Amino acid sequence: MDCVLEASGQVRSRIEALLSLGIANSPMAGARIRVSSGNFLTAKPMGVVDGIDMQLTGEVRRVDRKGINRLLDERSIVLLSPLGYSPTGEIFNLACEDVATRAAIDLGADKLLLFGADLGLIDENGRLVRELRPQQVPAHLQRLGNNYQSELLDAAAEACRGGVARSHIVSYAEDGALLTELFTRDGGGTLVAQEQFEVVREA
Repeated sequence: MDCVLEASGQVRSRIEALLSLGIANSPMAGARIRVSSGNFLTAKPMGVVDGIDMQLTGEVRRVDRKGINRLLDERSIVLLSPLGYSPTGEIFNLACEDVATRAAIDLGADKLLLFGADLGLIDENGRLVRELRPQQVPAHLQRLGNNYQSELLDAAAEACRGGVARSHIVSYAEDGALLTELFTRDGGGTLVAQEQFEVVREA
């Protein structure tokens, strides 16, 4: 847990530093972006899974929706870390996909963005799957097995089932992947949506 706390603190500080950039003669000059973080996540222990005690690994129990919305209304960026706190003061290590999914559902987000090493979901022929319905996801999860790509896909489907209109899986390794996914017709990753994005109909 000491390593988790150290890594989380370092990453948070780096993100806050990047969002504090205000170089003169740049688009960020005088931007004054405020970043807020805190104990917005209440966690519970994961317990024993398949005979293994997960100890300080936890799950999200509750998201402080009112506290986050108050800061968003004040035009702050809310930074959620993969750490949750129990009512007894314990610290639990959480999966970032679990945090993102629960936060998106509880806050009523329009979109959830998930980042992985691959462009998105790759099918058995090595092609990028550009669009999926949540009910199509279980077949792909069975094919993928237990890996990080399947965790991202499962999180995207869960968010859609929880009321998030669209979940996007994009690559953190490809420059401009997020812009391509959000601002081009074909996108650059995998979209999991409640409704079909492209509908072909008779002219």
